[in-house]
Amino acid sequence: MKKPAAKGGEGKVVLLSGGNPQIAKADGDAPVQSYIAAMPGWKSDVGRRLDEVIVRTVPNVRKAVRWNSPWYGIEGMGWFLSTHVFTRYVKVTFLNGASLQPEPPGSGKDPDARWLDIHEGEFDEEQMEEWVRQSAALPGWDGFDTL
Repeated sequence: MKKPAAKGGEGKVVLLSGGNPQIAKADGDAPVQSYIAAMPGWKSDVGRRLDEVIVRTVPNVRKAVRWNSPWYGIEGMGWFLSTHVFTRYVKVTFLNGASLQPEPPGSGKDPDARWLDIHEGEFDEEQMEEWVRQSAALPGWDGFDTL
């Protein structure tokens, strides 16, 4: 059963299953930074480093939080990446990942999406930057709103 959202205490964020921060749906950098700050333990560092790579690689990136996950996109091209916290890793999903070289290793029902599960100590900044560069240059997903 879900815990109710924290009330009254500024800065208090409820952690959902697996330690995923419960952040209200919103657009912009502030809710994404709130999510990153609330990521438990070493995962917050992964979130911060990933956000830095994305901003450095895609200076015109748009940010939002949807479904308790940060999303990154390009106006007019759609969303290209999202992240989500799990108990033992941070999942980075490339919405157009089937077109990346090399393809990220995770795949499922969506024929276009691929993902990478980042465990503690496994952040490969060089590979991540290359995937972000490729992914941002491709048409993305426009499922929850138009960028």
